[in-house]
Amino acid sequence: MFTPKIPPPDTAPTPGTSLVPPLTGLVHPPACTCHHTPTAPTAPVPAAAPARPALRFTPGSLLVAAAGGTAVVLVVGTVLVSMLLATAITAASVAVCALVLRSLLNRPNNR
Repeated sequence: MFTPKIPPPDTAPTPGTSLVPPLTGLVHPPACTCHHTPTAPTAPVPAAAPARPALRFTPGSLLVAAAGGTAVVLVVGTVLVSMLLATAITAASVAVCALVLRSLLNRPNNR
């Protein structure tokens, strides 16, 4: 099952040959057919605009950000608590099953 599948000798390529034929006669056209010389830019480059604060908070945006953060914390907390509760319920049910099996296997003639 894990051994490599080797092709029969009549279809196996020889070490010196390739399965892909070589590309011949392939000629690339030039990227640009115009014959000009590049010139220096004549217009001056405008100066960068003065930097301004990246983000401005208004009271409304702060309220939205606080409400969104609170919602994210509540949702993540709910998910984590539900996962912990599911783990606790599973552990309790496995423990009850273990106790029942132990009581059945320890005293088979008391039934």
